[in-house]
Amino acid sequence: MLVAALAGVGMSRLGSAAKVAAGMAAHNLCSATYVAGLDPEATFQELVKPIIGHPLDRLASYRVDRAHQSVEATFAGLFHAKADFTPGYGCRLEYADTPPSPASRPLLPAPVDDGFAPAGTVTSSDPVITTALDRVFDEQAGEPTKDVKAVVIVKDGHVIAERYAKGFDAHTPLLSYSVAKSFTNALLGILVKQGRLHVDQRVGAPEWSAADDSRGRLTIEDLLRMRSGLSVEESADGFSPVARMEYLKNDMAAYAAQYSLSRPIGSEWDYTSGNTLILDRLLGQTVGGGASGMRTFAEQQLLEPARLSGVTMEFDGSGVFMGASYVYAPARTYARFGELYLHDGVAPNGQRILPEGWVDWSRRSTLGSPYGAGFWTNDGPSKVAAWRVAQGFPKDGFYASGFLGQRIYIIPSEQLVIVRFGYSQGDSFGMEDDLALIAAAIHATHGETKALAAAGR
Repeated sequence: MLVAALAGVGMSRLGSAAKVAAGMAAHNLCSATYVAGLDPEATFQELVKPIIGHPLDRLASYRVDRAHQSVEATFAGLFHAKADFTPGYGCRLEYADTPPSPASRPLLPAPVDDGFAPAGTVTSSDPVITTALDRVFDEQAGEPTKDVKAVVIVKDGHVIAERYAKGFDAHTPLLSYSVAKSFTNALLGILVKQGRLHVDQRVGAPEWSAADDSRGRLTIEDLLRMRSGLSVEESADGFSPVARMEYLKNDMAAYAAQYSLSRPIGSEWDYTSGNTLILDRLLGQTVGGGASGMRTFAEQQLLEPARLSGVTMEFDGSGVFMGASYVYAPARTYARFGELYLHDGVAPNGQRILPEGWVDWSRRSTLGSPYGAGFWTNDGPSKVAAWRVAQGFPKDGFYASGFLGQRIYIIPSEQLVIVRFGYSQGDSFGMEDDLALIAAAIHATHGETKALAAAGR
């Protein structure tokens, strides 16, 4: 992905992209090794090298220091990056001006058995579901690599089927990438419910404090719905502002907030993680206490009541939650997160976590795009949403989605949540197979007639 953008690039930009590659490798390898407990070499081959792309991936190398719980990555022998692990906070890149890490803390343990899933892996005997799962996992010659790691299907509050790749199981923490944006949505929703924030209030970033600065009018909703107009370009190569933000900067929100408006506020939908990091800084400022305060707030207000165990939230060097890209959690925990949104923000014990109506507001299309507020949606007139519905994904469906095919599908009309995580290549990161799985799950759990009706056939 990085290699595709190299033609005609000057040496200074090439050097910046090489630093990004080293930072990406160090961070992802550190988290995979110490947060997820995965083999670093397997992660290097399956995740890091495909992101860099052939043949430049041959210039990347790494060293794991288990004694100090760190990983150092090198690109072309010239560009170095180091990431350190802190229990309870995951990994972060270290630079000369990075402050000390917070004190270690344990993660939330798995909840007591509440009927959501048994101890062992749940296998389905339904041939429709097993065939669809085979399609999701099976690799095809000449096609982009799928590399699916986990699938969990939940119907009526119970896991009815799941499958994991070799080396993964129901307890393996999985990288979220942009699924983390939906966690940011949840944390914002909690503060809105508490009356501490309002979606129509101005963000009030210090970088926008001048009286004549139009960015000062930006609201929480503008950023959450990706209609801010900020020129923080996002792409899958190492040259975009978002890539530099995530892998070269201690204070990611400050870096994103320095960008100017490229279009009038609210005039266009334009997806960028810069919007989310600015909101994550606001979250932290509202809660207080730095990374430790944010972690405590998340545990008490979201993770514990929603029974989201084994969640690691990672933070940048300024102590701000990296809620655009870096959450780690087991697949079943992601499924429980989907269940929270399936039930309008109400926890299994009946406690309302999110404001009434927050879920419907979050899945409402933004400016006719296939995106709502922290979730992708089938609502609205977009062609891609219509295509998903035509393939069997019901109109009321919405989903959290991350780079390389991390997804939590939520279908209220069917009481279904489907989690699918992997390191998939290709333009759609395996979306076609996912849609076939959704249709199969509807068929198997609610009858073929309704599945066909949901697909409009």
